[in-house]
Amino acid sequence: MTSSARPGVLLGFEFRGRTREVFESRFDIVGLIEKPDPGLVTPDMAARAQALVTVGSIGGGAPLFAALPNLSILCCYGSGYEGVDLAAARARNIIVTNSPDANAPSVADLAMGLLLASTRRIVQADQFVRAGKWTSRMARVGSVAGLTGAKLGILGLGEIGGRIAQRAAACDMQIGYHNRRPRLDVAWRYFDNVMSLATWADHLMVACRADDTNRHIVDAEVLRALGPRGHLVNISRGSAVDEAALAEALATGAIEGAGLDVFEAEPQIHPKLLGLPNVVMTPHLGGGTEHGVIAMTNMVVGNLEAHFSGRGALTPITTN
Repeated sequence: MTSSARPGVLLGFEFRGRTREVFESRFDIVGLIEKPDPGLVTPDMAARAQALVTVGSIGGGAPLFAALPNLSILCCYGSGYEGVDLAAARARNIIVTNSPDANAPSVADLAMGLLLASTRRIVQADQFVRAGKWTSRMARVGSVAGLTGAKLGILGLGEIGGRIAQRAAACDMQIGYHNRRPRLDVAWRYFDNVMSLATWADHLMVACRADDTNRHIVDAEVLRALGPRGHLVNISRGSAVDEAALAEALATGAIEGAGLDVFEAEPQIHPKLLGLPNVVMTPHLGGGTEHGVIAMTNMVVGNLEAHFSGRGALTPITTN
């Protein structure tokens, strides 16, 4: 494929490093817009952009699509697509794709790391050692239950949730889950609502796909049901958890701890969370391993090349 024949791709996110290099080697990168604002689209971008590559939390909708008359495909880098107006895309015959399972192993690894860090108080123990407080052989940073035999409730048993369940089972944990519908291919216990899952579970893992239907699906009531020895881990999207309610639950002891990789208004963090010792936080880096980045990059490239060759996108999103 010659340079002049390469499809024009508009970036809706500032991809860097190897990902940007791969995109530039295969496509005609027509520019970058930092948010889905049609006012940022130049006449040159409008004329040349045949594809938009972005991330699900940024997405795009009807006003942006109207400013890109030649757009025929939108690729989400990663599994999420909550920021994309799917109805508006369908109205314009724009194919929307994501990268399901590309970064699921990486996200699942971090999810278990956050669960271990929170339940075993690893960060607090590290600070204990660094502060010179380990003065006797038998150090104590509080009673911890560990993972063996504990009940893990997984909210959302998709690609990532399933990988988490496999890892948790290897730690001899009991697995329960809530989905919109039970999965017939797994033997783990199904709960038909979040409250019953939280009441049963010792710890709750949020791995659901975030959209308007499950905003704050984990609220103060669910956290109270989880209980004072419970730990919450969120590697989904910040909107799935009522962050103010979580901060209050952590501060008052309604739950024991939390591990968070995502936040409601990231990169801003709820100020109350920053002062709490019983929450472990990472800056939305769940899928950011070398393996995850390569897999997501390759999935976007595969979707674009398949689409423009007339074979059809590899992973089109067909849900509402």
